[in-house]
Amino acid sequence: MDKLKLFVISHWLLVIIIIIASFLRLYNITQLPPGLYPDEAMNGNNALEAISTGNFKVFYPENNGREGLFINIQSLSIFIFGNEPWALRSVSAIFGILTVLGVYFITKELFSQNRKIALLAAFLIATSFWHINFSRIGFRAITAPFYLTWACYFLLKSVRLLKENYSHWKIYAFAVLAGLFYGLGFHSYIAYRATPFLIITGFACRLFYFKELRKQIIKIFVVFSVFSILAFLPLGMHFLNHPEDFFGRTTQISIFNSITLFKDLEMNILKTAAMFNFSGDWNWRHNYAGKPQLFWPVGILFIIGIILGISILLKKKNIHSNEQSSNQFKKFSFLMLFLWIIIAALPVIVSNEGLPHALRAIIMIPPIFILAGVGGVWAYDKFTKYEYFTNIRIKKIFIVACCLFLFALVLEAYYSYFIQWGRNSNVQGAFSADYVQMGRELNNLPKELPKYVIVEAQGVNVRDIPMPSQTIMFITDTFTPEKQKEKNIYYILPSQINQIPENSHKVILK
Repeated sequence: MDKLKLFVISHWLLVIIIIIASFLRLYNITQLPPGLYPDEAMNGNNALEAISTGNFKVFYPENNGREGLFINIQSLSIFIFGNEPWALRSVSAIFGILTVLGVYFITKELFSQNRKIALLAAFLIATSFWHINFSRIGFRAITAPFYLTWACYFLLKSVRLLKENYSHWKIYAFAVLAGLFYGLGFHSYIAYRATPFLIITGFACRLFYFKELRKQIIKIFVVFSVFSILAFLPLGMHFLNHPEDFFGRTTQISIFNSITLFKDLEMNILKTAAMFNFSGDWNWRHNYAGKPQLFWPVGILFIIGIILGISILLKKKNIHSNEQSSNQFKKFSFLMLFLWIIIAALPVIVSNEGLPHALRAIIMIPPIFILAGVGGVWAYDKFTKYEYFTNIRIKKIFIVACCLFLFALVLEAYYSYFIQWGRNSNVQGAFSADYVQMGRELNNLPKELPKYVIVEAQGVNVRDIPMPSQTIMFITDTFTPEKQKEKNIYYILPSQINQIPENSHKVILK
């Protein structure tokens, strides 16, 4: 009865966490973030073109190239809801919410079905400004932690079921799901390409710890690999035919272009390590400029989790077989979390642009909050073991204090995102809010009136017009020449002003 009661309570708590995560990611998404950044609009314009032509691509070459899966999913949202900024961003919100759920399940697998750690880890990521922010922006990067989290969960579960002698069809069904999710992850974000090191290391550790199950684990690895390759194959074929698209902007921002390589590498490591608790991303689009990526109490729990993990990894073998087996499992779990963070940090520290960089570090988010969850549960258990907790009244006061702390984290998340950051004037500029306003004004003008957008703003050229114009193109649905002719809206460079017919409406995009 106690186990059943615990099961029911934990699942209701999970439901509450998902409701909180959903609220923080979907509330007022039609208004916040304001505007529409050109990179988001570029996705939208590719989606609009794909809808009108039926040509959905695995890779869209504009804007330094982007994997196509996320854009193709966004096209479904645009088809249903129209060319509105929130239609692009709601897709990110759904991926963000599902990542919170994934963190719960993978944490349970990593820590012997410990629901307390799993619930706390899910709650912490649900209320994280870092994750909330990118769950409300139409960037494909938000899908990377989603795919990796669920892939690792299904993979860990397949090995656990093997150890517990479940039927083969269940074991291999989870291995297939793991492979599909993992392979789809390569369609998400360029930083994801570092993750094979994590998967290979994980399998190597499993082979080492479960020597008696090596043949079966190898079979799981083969099934996983086959379905990973199948999921990656369409994009892989594109890269095979267009190898220049594989690297994208990587070569442009690489630290290896620097003449002070080792000095820059040292600084990049320090900046990335400091972003969690001291000085975070300074880009208003990514963060409240300079604010640490972790709210300070969560940052402390993260540090506690790191210390606990290091102590477990350094712990000597115990002569008692049961305890030794438990320690080995814990060692594996912490090793995977540390490796996940290190491997996810590699694309960040080898770049030389805008560090610390919260967006490029997005794959680090799940293990960071899992470690914070470990630290929080350890702290709770430590306090409740003291003698004075035998007093029922004191115990109740402490539990109420913990609940108030968790409630405070929800309030802090709301205040930080919707008030402190959302009402800051810098955010308007970071998301090109004035461009959206220009686009809406053009939509309100008579169709028969010729309208010309003079693009003075600088950026990567997309079909001979600088990137900033993408925002207006999305709002007015004038990305293609056919749409421009239909809407009587045209885009020209300053050198082409003399081509504008008389009695035309002109706006300047600066």
